[in-house]
Amino acid sequence: MKFFDAHTHVNFVAYNEDREATILRARDVGVAMNVVGTQKDTSASAVALAETYNNVYATIGLHPIHTSKSYHDAKELGPSFAEATKGKEGAEGFTSRGEAFDMAAYEAMGQHPRVIAIGECGLDYYRSDESSKELQKKIFIEHIELANTLGKPLMLHIRNAYDDALEILKAHVKVQGDTHFFAGDWTTAKKFLELGFTLSFTGVLTFTHDYDEVVKNAPLDMLLSETDAPYVTPVPHRGKRNEPAYVPEVVRAIAGIRGEDVEEVAAQLFANARRVFSIA
Repeated sequence: MKFFDAHTHVNFVAYNEDREATILRARDVGVAMNVVGTQKDTSASAVALAETYNNVYATIGLHPIHTSKSYHDAKELGPSFAEATKGKEGAEGFTSRGEAFDMAAYEAMGQHPRVIAIGECGLDYYRSDESSKELQKKIFIEHIELANTLGKPLMLHIRNAYDDALEILKAHVKVQGDTHFFAGDWTTAKKFLELGFTLSFTGVLTFTHDYDEVVKNAPLDMLLSETDAPYVTPVPHRGKRNEPAYVPEVVRAIAGIRGEDVEEVAAQLFANARRVFSIA
């Protein structure tokens, strides 16, 4: 393997028709991947995939938007709750059932040797209301405590909530991890780097320059590449469903922004993933 997709969701229903082919396409181009759970079912399916394919590892946790009922994209769990949003804005999605964080169940899953991180967990204020923010904070702390107990890194999902997330991390965290799909500025990036958290970037880098400053200034050994597939497909594959086989495009974008050799950047990013996730 030459590339590492630090955050992908080939466990989602978007891949029900060709999941194995997707994983094998990635393996054929030298991509290992971290399949990330977003609630109990998708976490369990991530572990099952990691048991089946030698280029797959798993991360398990409860996404902050699944801590209460909220709007979602049907690419994740399917149109099971489409009726709940019929006739409403965004009716192509569905309403999450919401899930209580079952610490015992996640701890049992987290002990699996192919589970390399806890998450994606954190805070997502993009579609949340005030009443859900305290619940998100509580469950984020519980994830941190689980990661501390298991000695495994965190996979952070933070949207419109960097300050609150940093405050919680500083108060509770004893491990490090990755800041998935980082979308902050350089000032914010430095705060995560100071805590020892890497920053991972997606195919967004191939069609916007919003994060060039962070990519240029961050130490190369503190960066990771990811797809967040099936979302944010990179150029030249825009318009198609994203997949882990496209992560080399993200690596090339990082190298181009930094003005560095692609092969050297790829090797360092792969080494970073092995270090962060304790992969032999």
